[in-house]
Amino acid sequence: MYAVELDRSKRLLGISAAQRVTAEQAKLAAQRVGELLQDVAPGFRVLADFRWLDSMDSAAARHIAEIMDALAEKGLASVTRVMPDPHKDIGLNILSQFHYGPEIQIATFETLADALQTIVVGES
Repeated sequence: MYAVELDRSKRLLGISAAQRVTAEQAKLAAQRVGELLQDVAPGFRVLADFRWLDSMDSAAARHIAEIMDALAEKGLASVTRVMPDPHKDIGLNILSQFHYGPEIQIATFETLADALQTIVVGES
């Protein structure tokens, strides 16, 4: 399951993945990201929460890449990931190297609290 939401006041796009994510769910998430980004100005941030992810279909990778490309094209400033178990990194680090430029800051944390602390500090 994927959930995508945008907090316009904080210029923060939240993406959460939970349980087993199918390719179809990832495709729908990519469509949702595209819809939400239509009128977002460059410099926004992403919080990607993978705390509850159990597994993801390998066919979902192309949709994850589509999401990354859409974010980069719209001027993404930074990605903050919550990944408590590094073994569940579904290839995000590798995909990031191909779909994000060097100007996009990426940070990964084990806990949501640590990730949120970084985001709040970035707002100051």
